[in-house]
Amino acid sequence: MGEHAAELPLLSGTLGPDVVDIRKLTTELGVFTYDPSYGETASCRSAITFIDGDKGILLHRGYPIEQLASKASFVETAYLLLYGELPTEQKYQEFRWDLKEHALLHEQIRNFFNGFRRDAHPMAILCGTVAALSAFYHDGVDISNAASRDLSARRLIAKVPTIAAWAYKYTQGEPFVYPDDELSFPENFLSMLFARPSARYQVNPILARALDRIFILHADHEQNASTSTVRLVGSTGSNPFACIAAGIAALWGPAHGGANEAVLNMLTQIGTRENIPGFIEKVKSRESGVRLMGFGHRVYKSFDPRAKILQQTYHEVVAELGLSHDPMFDLATELERIASHDEYFVQRRLYPNVDFYSGLILRALGIPTSMFTVLFAVARTVGWVSQWREMIEEPGQRIGRPRQLYVGAQQRDFVPFADRK
Repeated sequence: MGEHAAELPLLSGTLGPDVVDIRKLTTELGVFTYDPSYGETASCRSAITFIDGDKGILLHRGYPIEQLASKASFVETAYLLLYGELPTEQKYQEFRWDLKEHALLHEQIRNFFNGFRRDAHPMAILCGTVAALSAFYHDGVDISNAASRDLSARRLIAKVPTIAAWAYKYTQGEPFVYPDDELSFPENFLSMLFARPSARYQVNPILARALDRIFILHADHEQNASTSTVRLVGSTGSNPFACIAAGIAALWGPAHGGANEAVLNMLTQIGTRENIPGFIEKVKSRESGVRLMGFGHRVYKSFDPRAKILQQTYHEVVAELGLSHDPMFDLATELERIASHDEYFVQRRLYPNVDFYSGLILRALGIPTSMFTVLFAVARTVGWVSQWREMIEEPGQRIGRPRQLYVGAQQRDFVPFADRK
């Protein structure tokens, strides 16, 4: 670039490719970069999650997701994401009981639900109620205080499941079920969803473990749209409850959190095994509006490592509940087999992803599709608060302010009505 050249340093992380530091690009050259959707831009430094999409690697604080999903609980994984290390037995028990203490909601929050229509989407209820938590927990909104930040993080991890379960109960016209200290995190959530005052919910341990794995596998996924939203809102100094509500709003988009619901809609559209070959041909010919949902991933160019874990879990749940002859699950199994061996999809690395299996598992658990993204939010709250805390504590952290490539009119003078054509 001759006289317009600038020296841009390379930054190296502990894993992954080097990153070009362009912070002085504008001051030295008078230009800046154009990167729609930020697909080639590192927006922050983070020590929480690492993804290698080409190799199908997902690490949380350095630990492979396969090890966490098989050996850890969701609460243990939450502690790891939040504090950077696996907890000792004592720390784990303290954290677990602290979450149980914070799972209760201020009793006046019950009144919020009556302001929603009975047919309101549970995500609308969740988003609005989480934002309103800042009106009740004033001691957690001082983001300049480390203890206050930690208190808010724990409160959100504990209270979002209660709000989520109550949102479901409200839309069903059923009485709310309060948290039960005797139950584990996934058992308690299932109880709040399905128990009634007249009958205690008997938790199936295999189903509870399946839900726990879904929570672990959705806990964090690097700088996705909702996490980036939480960080951007948090950079303004907004309170943590508003930041997480913003993340929930971003997650609500069908391109982000609604993919597992789209899988079930696709299976319903296909209908029967006999219709699969015709559907596959429509996908190959790129017929308008026909897409193979639940296959492929923007980040993972090989098999989604989370999907491998849920694939096994899915078949465990189907066997436990005797659903192998259920038309929906029979259809999903056949579609999985055909697409996984069809050269068209294999060449394009369109393997089943986490959404393909999570939607089927949630359906098997008796959870309606309107609640799928809500459960995603319950799990991802852990990642959001971990990323929010990291962002707040980053030295030199500034308010987020992307640039733009302006393509509008050049400067011009105002024209009175009489002279306008």
